[in-house]
Amino acid sequence: MHNFKNLIIWQRSMSLVDKIYTFTEHFPNTEKYGIISQIQRAGVSVPSNIAEGSAKTSNKDFARFLEIALGSLFETETLLILSYRRKYLDEKIFNETQNEITELEKMMSKFLNNLK
Repeated sequence: MHNFKNLIIWQRSMSLVDKIYTFTEHFPNTEKYGIISQIQRAGVSVPSNIAEGSAKTSNKDFARFLEIALGSLFETETLLILSYRRKYLDEKIFNETQNEITELEKMMSKFLNNLK
């Protein structure tokens, strides 16, 4: 069993969620039940699945939850790209967030491979 709060991938994914909530405050109100809701839920799913998986007693079970978290991260990235294409994000925020996501994807993949 891992203490999820000590995992860098959990800490970084929580920071990503904070960032998502901050920049979606400026999205058009028409996206409240569209992109805003979807990107927030996908973002929250990442640290939530890391935390839930950390409570599992086997690495195999933990790895399954990390795979789900990684899938949610890819979903978040897709929604970020869509938000940028729809011009809801400026280029600076998009690039910063894209870089954070890419780095987190690499970190999670490496952690997952070491777990298996």
